[in-house]
Amino acid sequence: MKAVCPGSFDPVTMGHLDIYRRAAAHFDEVVVLVTGNPSKKSGLFTIDERMELIREVTSDLPNLRVDWWGGLLVDYTTEHGIHALVKGLRTALDYEYELPMAQMNRRLTGIDTFFLLTDEKYGYISSSLLKEVAKYGGDVHGLLPDAVVDAVKEKYRTIDG
Repeated sequence: MKAVCPGSFDPVTMGHLDIYRRAAAHFDEVVVLVTGNPSKKSGLFTIDERMELIREVTSDLPNLRVDWWGGLLVDYTTEHGIHALVKGLRTALDYEYELPMAQMNRRLTGIDTFFLLTDEKYGYISSSLLKEVAKYGGDVHGLLPDAVVDAVKEKYRTIDG
């Protein structure tokens, strides 16, 4: 069965990577789907940069590929024959946010959403939090993959000039 892990992933964190790896262990094929409009620069990294970083840190997962989409998620899943969504949950607030979307997606196309609990060591992190910490020189090693740590540092060096 094919599954999709959708998100903005700006940038990809160790929490995301944990979910990708676990999804890849349970599904025949996993698509990490970077969502958003590729012509708009919103976020630290462009869609292409996010996709490249994800490819780099998941290169050891042969049943995982990376794609992007700017429309309704269920349209992508229908178009690509995907029958499962995989979402990571850190807290009860994540569940409250994700549940209505999962129910709507099921109503629209019958697709099931599988919730994976984030590993406890990553349960408090988010891309936004880690960007903020990194921006001010904080240590994000172990919370972002090494290649992403380097990319974030370089991006802030470029921005701050």
